[in-house]
Parts: sequence; structure tokens; C-alpha cells
Amino acid sequence: MKFVGQLLGAHAARYPGLGVEDIYKLLHQAALGPAHAVDGAAARARLASEIGALPDGPEEPLADPISPDGRLARIHLRTFVARGLDPDVLADAFAETARSWTPATDKLAKFCGCLGDLADAGGIAFARADVERYVNARAAEKWPAVHHSDAFRQRWLPAYRVVDLALLPESFRQ
Repeated sequence: MKFVGQLLGAHAARYPGLGVEDIYKLLHQAALGPAHAVDGAAARARLASEIGALPDGPEEPLADPISPDGRLARIHLRTFVARGLDPDVLADAFAETARSWTPATDKLAKFCGCLGDLADAGGIAFARADVERYVNARAAEKWPAVHHSDAFRQRWLPAYRVVDLALLPESFRQ
């Protein structure tokens, strides 16, 4: 699937050393959205806390589209803070995305089904058997959300919210 190859290629270039769980997390978010319900007040409180403790990290775009239609994106917090954008707007959009996004496990299965071929073609740095073992285990668990790998968290310090870009003002999309 062309989309999966392009998405993973862009992320692998930006984040060398992606683990298979990091790839799965990205595809999970692209297909299922934030995948956990939050209310506006809780989202605001967690966002404020995370922003208050945000360490320096890599340069990233503000909005990083992750779904085939470009609607879902990771909004990177360091860039967000640097631009002086309103945390309440982001918290509300995140909560509304979690509430209203329709998860598509069939889409996630399709995305993950491409990984073996990508591994064989050298598009991702894993053996087909390893990728398929990981994906099959997540499928058996009914496609749970996962955390980034320890290596990814330590090296790249991920800090973002997955939101439907249609819920944000234009200033968040540039």
C-alpha cells in the first residue's frame, strides 16, 4: 500500500531507529485516531502538565499528517509552544477527536498487512518474520494501543497530540 510506504519512509527518515512498536503505534493512530476517550477538562490538565515539563527535543513540523486523507495529524508540542498557540484549542480538539473519530480496525489490519512486503523490499529495517510475529500478536490482542519503544522515547522525546485537523484553526495546520 503506497500510503503506508510513504508514511513510514518519512518517519524513518526523521526518526532513524524506529522500532516495530513505533511503526505499529503510528499505523494504529492513523487508523484508530487517539484511541482513548478523554474529556475536555482532563485533556486540558494533562496538556498543561506536559507543556510545563516539556524538554528540549528534535525539530519537528507543527502538524504531521498521518492518515491517508490527511485529516488526522500529530500536533508536535515543542513546535506548538514555540509558536505561542492556545493550549485550550488543542486540548478541545484532541478531546473531540477522541470522542468523534470512528476507529477502523479493518484499516489498521490492512495497513499492518503491508509491513511484511515492506520488510522484504527494504522499506523498513526488519525481517518479515519479526514484523509478522509482532503484528499477529497485536491482532490476537484485538489491536491495542501501545507505547513508543524505550529507545524511541529516550532518543526522540515524543510529545504530541493526535487530532482531526478539521477541528483546528488554519494557524495550526501550517
